[in-house]
Amino acid sequence: MDQIIDLTQDGRHLARDRGFLTVSEGGKRIARVPLDQVAAVLAHAHGITWSNALLAALAEQGTPVVICGSNHRPTGLLWPMEGHHQQGARIRAQWSAPVPLVKGAWKAIVIAKIGIQAASLEAIGQSSAPLHMMARRVRSGDTGNIEAQAARFYWPLMMGPDFRRNTDGGGINALLNYGYTVLRAATARAVAGAGLHPAIGIFHANRGNAFALADDLMEPFRPFVDMTVREIVRREGTDVTPSAKAALARLIALDLPLADETTPLATVLGRLASSLARSFETRRLALALPGLPSVDTFRALVS
Repeated sequence: MDQIIDLTQDGRHLARDRGFLTVSEGGKRIARVPLDQVAAVLAHAHGITWSNALLAALAEQGTPVVICGSNHRPTGLLWPMEGHHQQGARIRAQWSAPVPLVKGAWKAIVIAKIGIQAASLEAIGQSSAPLHMMARRVRSGDTGNIEAQAARFYWPLMMGPDFRRNTDGGGINALLNYGYTVLRAATARAVAGAGLHPAIGIFHANRGNAFALADDLMEPFRPFVDMTVREIVRREGTDVTPSAKAALARLIALDLPLADETTPLATVLGRLASSLARSFETRRLALALPGLPSVDTFRALVS
């Protein structure tokens, strides 16, 4: 199973030993993981050293290395120079995609996100009818900003009436930041594997955001982070503990409905990115978005 490697302690050295990522401390090896099982590396500690051979190997297989700052927010990311055999052609198609197709893609993503938000509220016994009504009102490009309206309804029911989402905050917000960093890294890997350029988003377009497309494609999957954080807070409190990190890292293996099968979240992200790349090439929108999760899907998050 793919693994998230989370580095939180100083004094660790990472290297490549044949087909393995190895972790050493004081010259003594303390862990090793097959390189082809590493989904992402998250670096939170400041006193970490790396071998260039390891970084090159991770880049060659499209595994993102995420450098995190305060409150578990990503500040940098190692990105492969080549991610797909048709990368050049796909990036040109991505850059020249017709505006109606791009706006249609964002509409589909927003509808999927609101649908999964509604399903998550239903799983905790909250009313979801307003969200279903909002989803039906989403227009091309979400010009009515229904996504934001849905968020204002969703957050108080998911996290409590006093909760305010603040990326610089601690507590619940720090847990969400960590979960979203895991999700962003997995999405970035999917974008690279599909041969798309991460900075060319379909909605997120901040000039300083080098991973706008990853931020776009991860949107429907955010509620799975939210539900996991809600359960972590209920069981353990708001500290970003090793067990909390482990629970959030396991999200990439969560089984989700896609077409007529059940597929791990990391694979769903790959298929979504590939379907977007094909849509750019064919000029016909056909996104492989996940179906609405069942109550059992959400139970798997907290088991």
